[in-house]
Amino acid sequence: MFSGRIKNRPERHLEVIISGMKKILMVTSILAIVAGIVMVGGGVWGIIFTYKNVAQEKITTPADASIPKAPVLGPLTLKAQADIIRKHTLETTDGKVFAEMPRQIQKLDVDGKPVLDADGKPVMTANTARDMWITATTLNNALNLGIMAYALSSFILFLGLVFVWIGAVFCVLGKQKPAL
Repeated sequence: MFSGRIKNRPERHLEVIISGMKKILMVTSILAIVAGIVMVGGGVWGIIFTYKNVAQEKITTPADASIPKAPVLGPLTLKAQADIIRKHTLETTDGKVFAEMPRQIQKLDVDGKPVLDADGKPVMTANTARDMWITATTLNNALNLGIMAYALSSFILFLGLVFVWIGAVFCVLGKQKPAL
């Protein structure tokens, strides 16, 4: 019975389809704009949160960093600080990384000679250079995490703007009258 009406009035069938498509476009438009606004807000919040947490540490890059004597606030100065920490640690450990150094080394006296125990065996002591690597790795990871937080927040902000734009385009398309 319904199909008979459609056969007799094909333009009405087309109007129903177009009306449904317009509703879908408008709903999608609203959802995209709302999601975009939430993403823009989240991205801005992430950037501000990262900036405030980095700034409160009051870090300044050393004179030999790629960005010398600058307060560490954004991703470029975070990278400069991480790079110089690694460089200084490698210089201190004669170019060796944590995994290349022994856990213990021979204890030396004031003249630089090995200290021996009662049996004539060398006295071993903790390798403090390895401890330096643990500290350097921790600092580098924190700085690199700040860089990633900036990057992710910026990406979310960008995607939010794209979603708002797509929502606006869908809204305009949903309001247009079809050319029959």
